[in-house]
Amino acid sequence: QVQLVESGGGLVQAGGSLRLSCAASGSIFSINTMGWYRQAPGKQRELVAFISSSGRINYADSVKGRFTISRDNAKNTVYLQMNSLKPEDTAVYYCSEGVGSITYWGRGTQVTVSS
Repeated sequence: QVQLVESGGGLVQAGGSLRLSCAASGSIFSINTMGWYRQAPGKQRELVAFISSSGRINYADSVKGRFTISRDNAKNTVYLQMNSLKPEDTAVYYCSEGVGSITYWGRGTQVTVSS
């Protein structure tokens, strides 16, 4: 059974940094696309970034130049380095894994950026 566990969220001041991690199990991690999404209160869940098995990366325009997604296939882990954080980055951040036609989700980790 696929399981995704996020960690690294917290409270940070504007301009600060956080690094999120997502540990995956129960799948062939190296062949799957991994993603980070976020959902702010009252808003729909939105894509932040994804990284394919071949290393192709895509970012939402709102985080380009500030966030970096990476993966370590040896550790079955995907990361999201978040720099220059803004109050509008406040949200619950979710890890996702695409396994064939199915998308699995973690439970999320809260990121709060104070002004």
